[in-house]
Amino acid sequence: MSAPVEQRVAVPVDDPNADTEWNEILRKHKIIPEKPPSPTPMIEEAILEGRRIAYENRLEGKELDELDALEDEEDEAFLEQYRQKRIQELNSLTKKAIHGTVYPISKPEYSREVTEASNNGPVFVHLTASLGTNVESRVLTELWMQAAKEYGEVKFCEIRADKAIENYPDRNCPTILVYKNGDIVKQIVTLVTVGGVRMNMMNIDDLLVEVGAVNEKDMRVVKRKRDAEDAKEEEHMSKGIKSGNLRHANAKDDDDDDDDDWN
Repeated sequence: MSAPVEQRVAVPVDDPNADTEWNEILRKHKIIPEKPPSPTPMIEEAILEGRRIAYENRLEGKELDELDALEDEEDEAFLEQYRQKRIQELNSLTKKAIHGTVYPISKPEYSREVTEASNNGPVFVHLTASLGTNVESRVLTELWMQAAKEYGEVKFCEIRADKAIENYPDRNCPTILVYKNGDIVKQIVTLVTVGGVRMNMMNIDDLLVEVGAVNEKDMRVVKRKRDAEDAKEEEHMSKGIKSGNLRHANAKDDDDDDDDDWN
């Protein structure tokens, strides 16, 4: 006589996070973990918190003339608080602005003007290409001049790469070196990781913030980001309007075609 065949009954497996009677029993006996809380309330709370912070910081980065233009929209005491804050920031920047230009340096000056000088604050060095055909190096030269002018408290230097480092390859130019307390704390070889020929002042801002040369809440950094966001929003709205006008024009053309067919 043959052995009895074992009979197995398939038991349906529920989603452990589903609200079912079976899952409640399993949770009660600690067979499956408690259902995690719904992320929806946390997401909503995060959105509300983000809006609250944005509203509280709505005047961050605005210049004095922009604050004056808001006299009819904002509480006078609140506005005056930001005016005084801006004046203090501007006065502080003026006192710290001891540079304001790019320093062209030679190899004998490098140790004094860069390594030793970095003990008093970050020093940014642009190792330029020996050939004027290097587009990235020309782009960085322009940005270096603008950055030196805007961030007068930060020292920006420039030297031809092969004059600073013997046989330094042109293909590695431009190279950015950031010194702090006598050491290199940041090195960027070519601009490929920072936008290439499209590198702009926002990339410079990010670099300054990263190495601690300026604060992320610095009014110059905040204003540039805000202006970029406003420009992006304006461009988006402009595209929406153009798209709407195009749809309207196409619909009108279709109506005209229908009229022609009817005639």
